[in-house]
Amino acid sequence: MLELPALIDTVQKNCTIADARHARDMTMCTFLLEMREYYRWEMEIPYGARLPKDELGDWLNARESEWDAVEDEDFAPLPLTESGIDPFEADDINRALIPQGLVYSSGLGHFRKPHFVLAELKRAEVRDGVQVLVAGCEYARDLIAPPAAMRNGAIFLRMDAVRRLLWNKYEEWQWKEKDTALGRAFAHYDFERDIERGLDRMAEAESEAMILHEIGEARAESLLGEEWNTMLGQLTSRHAELLARAVRDHLADCMVTLPTLLERGAIGSLHFYLANLSGLRRALFPALPQAYDTWLGSGDVATLAGTVKAAEAHWLDVAHRLTESYHRDPAHGNVQLNTLAGGDLAGLTL
Repeated sequence: MLELPALIDTVQKNCTIADARHARDMTMCTFLLEMREYYRWEMEIPYGARLPKDELGDWLNARESEWDAVEDEDFAPLPLTESGIDPFEADDINRALIPQGLVYSSGLGHFRKPHFVLAELKRAEVRDGVQVLVAGCEYARDLIAPPAAMRNGAIFLRMDAVRRLLWNKYEEWQWKEKDTALGRAFAHYDFERDIERGLDRMAEAESEAMILHEIGEARAESLLGEEWNTMLGQLTSRHAELLARAVRDHLADCMVTLPTLLERGAIGSLHFYLANLSGLRRALFPALPQAYDTWLGSGDVATLAGTVKAAEAHWLDVAHRLTESYHRDPAHGNVQLNTLAGGDLAGLTL
């Protein structure tokens, strides 16, 4: 017999331990923004509602004190058998939970930060030979909430995190220039006339784009082989890891995400994709925003589609160059990848 309260408490305790060890590694600005949204989730405060300043401050102080108390504790086994199940054995855990309408995910994210989440199972399906688990209401989670991830060979999609991401983007856009890729995405989903319906439509569309990206990640992983995963697991430089992940993201998107969105005429998702092409990913791929601007001006999708097609082979070659460079001299691999990012790794240009 499943004891749901005990299960929730155990998963949440593991989330708190993970946050205690890693949350304060973020920049102060990012940390405060993430904590605000975590407070909103924990207190079940609606989107857009003003957060109580004094209560939020007290909660922040109490949470940091709690982190200090648990930081050195071990992750607890989940109480699903007499001896418990290791919290990273997600497949075993889901075999017990999925028949009861629940779903669980665990794994290591960026910079090897552990993530745990326990949620309502909205649906399970198979796409392109890959299992897709779609989570609804979340009962336990850690500070960072990746909307979608590949975990143990399955795609784990969090609809609550998708909606929160979109709402935060919408609030941020309210203070910025309107005529941008992000503004065009919101206009496509008619946010100005009916924000709730627009959010529903956009969440469904963008969750599909996220599934496509993870399918692309699975294909990229099969092409890159175990050498890639070994490299990614051994990198100690944050910049080198971000570079490797950006290259794999581009490969995945040029193989699956962007060609599928273009084929379907998913205009809103294309706008949203370009709106989120930033930082290192944008710097590495200047041809894509150029092709997007050409498409906006002419309405002809040929340049955009051609750029994506050419980029698929380009990013596969770049990924192989990264792994070859790293494995030639693993002791200095981080430095070599950072050097490549500094100029030797040319982005695809028109």
